[in-house]
Amino acid sequence: MVKPVRRIVAGNDDSGKAVALSDGPSPDVRTDPARPGFAATRVWVTEETPARTRGIRETLDLPHTLEPPRNGSVFRYVEFPPEAGYIDKITQADVTTYFESMGSPGASTGGEGAPHPYMQKTQTFDFCYILEGEITLVLDKEEVDLAEGDTVVQRGSSHAWSNRSDKPCIVIMSSHDAVDGAA
Repeated sequence: MVKPVRRIVAGNDDSGKAVALSDGPSPDVRTDPARPGFAATRVWVTEETPARTRGIRETLDLPHTLEPPRNGSVFRYVEFPPEAGYIDKITQADVTTYFESMGSPGASTGGEGAPHPYMQKTQTFDFCYILEGEITLVLDKEEVDLAEGDTVVQRGSSHAWSNRSDKPCIVIMSSHDAVDGAA
């Protein structure tokens, strides 16, 4: 059972006073049948930087992709279940279906010889916070064990998230459009 993520959208009313424009569960939740208990809840999307604060009441009608819109950002709450019960059963077809359902079929970097079936790479700059539990960040050449309170700055590298514990792990992710290249 996926836990709903309460989302409060605050802004200003017509008189310029701060109010809660909406309060309820985020309606954009994606699951992965091959990973029972996995849920990626999209909370908010921006289409430009700097983002507009007036006149926008909802953004989840924008196309769903792992990557944010060009010059934009996307904020997600992701629950990773313990993978011991399913990881050995994952097929390439399962992975392909997942990335297609997330709107980013080209993001997958997994396959034969990859360190994890759900390896991915996007042209993004991501800030990740381990809110609850433990997880391993799998990179091409190494792995990093993470625990509640740890942070990751992910800069467009191929990676996967592997929950090898016996409890779910929740990761908060803020992804921003990025370019690959020197400054």
